[in-house]
Amino acid sequence: MKRTTLATLLGAAATATVLAAPAHAQEDIGACIITKTDTNPFFVKMREGASAKAEELGVTLNSYAGQVDGDNEAQVAAIETCIANGVKGILITASDTAAIVPAVQQARDAGILVIALDTPLQPVDAADATFATDNFLAGELIGQWAAAKLGDAAADARIAMLDLAISQPSVDVLRDQGFLQGFGIELNDPNVWGDEEDPRIVCNEVTAGNEEGGRTAMENCLASDPSINVVYTINEPAAAGAYEALQAMGSSDVTIVSVDGGCPGVRNVADGVIGATSQQYPLRMASLGIEAIVQYAQDGTLPTPSEGKDFFDTGVALVTDNPVEGVDSISVEEGLELCWG
Repeated sequence: MKRTTLATLLGAAATATVLAAPAHAQEDIGACIITKTDTNPFFVKMREGASAKAEELGVTLNSYAGQVDGDNEAQVAAIETCIANGVKGILITASDTAAIVPAVQQARDAGILVIALDTPLQPVDAADATFATDNFLAGELIGQWAAAKLGDAAADARIAMLDLAISQPSVDVLRDQGFLQGFGIELNDPNVWGDEEDPRIVCNEVTAGNEEGGRTAMENCLASDPSINVVYTINEPAAAGAYEALQAMGSSDVTIVSVDGGCPGVRNVADGVIGATSQQYPLRMASLGIEAIVQYAQDGTLPTPSEGKDFFDTGVALVTDNPVEGVDSISVEEGLELCWG
């Protein structure tokens, strides 16, 4: 059973590409952070990271967010305001990764550095840089863990895939496809989910990334096949909803895996609701983003991707108290020290 330290995991991501630490910012460096919402704990922590680093470096930071996940119009309006205010850089988690591109291009044409946080734009080079979790790896880790946990029984698994949305944003696809590859299932088109032909996949349902959606999606899947014994979930709120549906149906011995690493999700790992989750580091994403904006304002340096990737990898760690052979993981205790929300 393989254990590693978070320092090792994050160290590998951080050393893949070295960002020079900027000197304290000169006056008049302005920046914006635009998140999908201002209520999701993931984005709250992201904004905290940006605010703390901006204060440290003397950057004037303005924060904006959509009313709900998917509110592209509010994000476009925020970009327009940031352009009018003459900021040096924008950090954005895009609600619609394709529809936001024209507004992002307007900002770049105005000489503003635009960094996508967490969610790559479509295409990824529509932003100057992307600071994000390797979402494919996050899915792959929980897939490998689930397959190892089942052992020989993985060959006959009955898998429910609880995804995010019909629109299949990039994070949704990457986590789904990573999980399947990690579990040992052959992918068809890696740019979409739901086209695999492996008979072990019982269903693909969407959850909107929330508890109610996870519960409804799980109920739909159980109606198709009550023998489901593995559940992939796009995030931990969806996992919590799936667990409620399984409990209500009297289903037991079901392995649930997820991605996020928020404090409620890590506590659910401790309580046995979730078997393992891949933990992301939103504070780190935003903090590094502010540093990159300062560096750009000072000398025009653009962030460079991690080696072999088209984005800057901010790290991911598998959190579980049931480590398996060949899959790096950290304990729940360690995960709780680094969680958010």
